[in-house]
Amino acid sequence: MNRCRPLLGLALLAASFLLQPSAQAQVNNSGVREFPKEALRGKLRVTTPPDILLNDKADRLSPGSRIRDLQGNIVMSGAIAGNEYMVNYTRDNSGLVHNVWILNAAEIKEKRPGMPSARNFLFDSDPPKIDPNTPFDKLPKYKP
Repeated sequence: MNRCRPLLGLALLAASFLLQPSAQAQVNNSGVREFPKEALRGKLRVTTPPDILLNDKADRLSPGSRIRDLQGNIVMSGAIAGNEYMVNYTRDNSGLVHNVWILNAAEIKEKRPGMPSARNFLFDSDPPKIDPNTPFDKLPKYKP
């Protein structure tokens, strides 16, 4: 006497596979990641880790800082040393750069605070740009 009904078992197994919820990751297909509201935009160049240039100004990465590439993977700062990237970044409580996201083309198009505005003209109130190789007699003179 056979108590196991193989067809009933297969039917229950098939039903369990069909009725279970899908276990897919929630993927954003728009190509634009979500960033914190306090994230700022900047141009990042890693010189010698943890020293960086952020918008051509010297800055520093915090201990335990995280740099994420285009796919969201963590990248070591030494691996991107010498390259320049458009990034979104946040600072920690001590003012050091803590979280960095390297941006793709779609994310760069979004407006975000932090980047200095680009202009192709000078104001009289702008400080003079002095090249360190400029001879002394060619330096700007004081005008009273």
